[in-house]
Amino acid sequence: MPIRNSAKAIIIQDENILAIKKEDKDGYYYILPGGGQEHGENLHQTLKRECIEEINAEVEIGILLFIREYIGKNHEHFEFDSEVHQTEYMFLCKVIEESRDIGNGIIPDEGQIGVEWLPLSELLSFRLYPQTMREYIIDYIEGKDLPVYLGDIN
Repeated sequence: MPIRNSAKAIIIQDENILAIKKEDKDGYYYILPGGGQEHGENLHQTLKRECIEEINAEVEIGILLFIREYIGKNHEHFEFDSEVHQTEYMFLCKVIEESRDIGNGIIPDEGQIGVEWLPLSELLSFRLYPQTMREYIIDYIEGKDLPVYLGDIN
């Protein structure tokens, strides 16, 4: 299986982060908006398309904050993710002001049940994947110097 590129949006507003809400046997969990790059798209085009499809919002794309790899065989979901190898490019984004109806978009992510603003002050209490990213996001907000490439993390 080939390595897949994915673009993700880190959207922070009023001390909250925007996340896609899903549910599994353990309850609710969250992921960042965004998804797989299609042939012929650059990463910004991918991210803009995915945000419209998933959160019904146009975004202004800012700096590249983080790059993370996910090699499924190395993590807790290896039973069903062992063949997955994905590189995610996470960009700081802003919702364009005209996008007021944030919610499930025209093509929600598989299993998506909603879109929520999660308070940054409580971020560690949410199952936001990749879970390691919660601490990096908090450190970024606090102004800490961070690496861009985070390696194979979940």
